[in-house]
Amino acid sequence: MNKKGPVRQSLFSFRSYLPIFFISAFIVTCSVLILSTPSGFIDMPALRMRAIAAFGNILLLSLIFTVLEGLWRRWIIGRPVKRILQATEQITAGDFSARIQPTYPLGSSNELDAIIENFNTMAAELSSVETLRTDFISSVSHELKTPLAVIQNYAAMLKAPDLSEEDRVLYARKIFDATQRLSDLISNILKLNKLENQQIFMERSTYLLNEQLCECLLGFEKLWEEKALDIETDLPDVNVTADAELLSLVWNNLISNAVKFTPEGGKITVTLTEQAKFVEVRVSDTGCGMSAETGRHIFEKFYQGDSSHATQGNGLGLALVKRVIDIVGGEICVDSTPGSGSTFTVRLPKGGM
Repeated sequence: MNKKGPVRQSLFSFRSYLPIFFISAFIVTCSVLILSTPSGFIDMPALRMRAIAAFGNILLLSLIFTVLEGLWRRWIIGRPVKRILQATEQITAGDFSARIQPTYPLGSSNELDAIIENFNTMAAELSSVETLRTDFISSVSHELKTPLAVIQNYAAMLKAPDLSEEDRVLYARKIFDATQRLSDLISNILKLNKLENQQIFMERSTYLLNEQLCECLLGFEKLWEEKALDIETDLPDVNVTADAELLSLVWNNLISNAVKFTPEGGKITVTLTEQAKFVEVRVSDTGCGMSAETGRHIFEKFYQGDSSHATQGNGLGLALVKRVIDIVGGEICVDSTPGSGSTFTVRLPKGGM
């Protein structure tokens, strides 16, 4: 219900027509009398009677047309306006399922139908945003609980008086890993929020993309050496004009995933090619791969297709990658087969990003 009380229908009430109705009747009556009176002759009693009769007839006709016009407006305009008011009250109360049925009078749409269609589109967008917000809060809460539970459990175990030095070091490492994961989660959430709200402004510069890819690979050297991974690269000199910091998010996440999902002794391949209008970067691995269904959702927030590796990430990395690629005007796709590895292909425009 509207907190300000019911809306007074002043636009379509008969009282709003009364002043115009009387003024119009008076003007028409005077005009008729002047035009029908012979020049040079004025019979006041007859003129008075004619004026009364004319005013009465015109008043009656004006009243009839006013009523008809008012009913027409109430039917054509008043009904959809009333439905719009009811729907806006639902939206204000938090009910984003409100929709308005278009009227289409006389078989064609008018301005009110355009307003109704725009309102329905707005309501659908608000409903979608509300659903995403609810899902996001639910996912964040779940992701926060896991490392916090790990920290709490191992902290409680550290209190044991007879704890060995080896166990104490192990539990401390577990707590450190959980806090690191929690820190990464919060950092990714903040980055994604800034990207989605356009709070990050690109600082373009021209640099060698192959050098950046090499630097990102070397950042994971310890990890791929521990797993004895074979790293193969084909990185010719290619200059790009882009925001280096933003693109580093892309390469770091793609390489991190490749290392994470590739088993010991596997292979990771990073290639860079230059085409006429774009440059193409491919990051391939010989890991577990993914199904077509997982591939369709892999860039969604908190989506993790492989639950066996869920503790190694938070499902935000590829969402960050997709958002960065959208901002720079590029494209990203994944080609994967379960058990045969995955290949992520990034295409970036050459004309400046």
